[in-house]
Amino acid sequence: MIERATFAGGCFWCMVKPFDSWEGIHKVTSGYMGGHIENPTYEQVKKGDSGHLEVVEIQYDSSIFDYEKLLEIYWQQIDPTDAGGQFQDRGESYTTAIFVYNEEQRMLAEKSKEQLAASGKFSKPIVTVIRDAETFYEAEDYHQDFYKKSPDHYKEDLAQSGRVEFINKNWK
Repeated sequence: MIERATFAGGCFWCMVKPFDSWEGIHKVTSGYMGGHIENPTYEQVKKGDSGHLEVVEIQYDSSIFDYEKLLEIYWQQIDPTDAGGQFQDRGESYTTAIFVYNEEQRMLAEKSKEQLAASGKFSKPIVTVIRDAETFYEAEDYHQDFYKKSPDHYKEDLAQSGRVEFINKNWK
């Protein structure tokens, strides 16, 4: 059965690749969720006027790949203690959130957040929010599969962001 999971983890360019290569993952799409403007543009979201977050929507076969594994991968891509954005990308549109589509996802997301908080891995509180999923707006085509279409630009942006260093320090 194909299900959806949607995660906000800062810049969506950096959030596609970690999910993209697993068996059971059918599609990872960059987009926007959570705001008050219908069909927002990248410029509106980036400027912070729309209330949307940059997100990735993951379509996955739950008989092959479970939601708990998606959550595990998600947590390991972000700084869950940063309420102001992620790494070099600052502002509301780059904050972290788990958007849930049903009560089972909510329960699993809350449980994983509680486990992370209790683990002692971070000295600051976990600020990633769990929200009801709203309308998903697909980002412009040039944002899709950015790491494949523009590998040099992607690698440069990733290297400058501080994300890799954070992941290596806190998750490896």
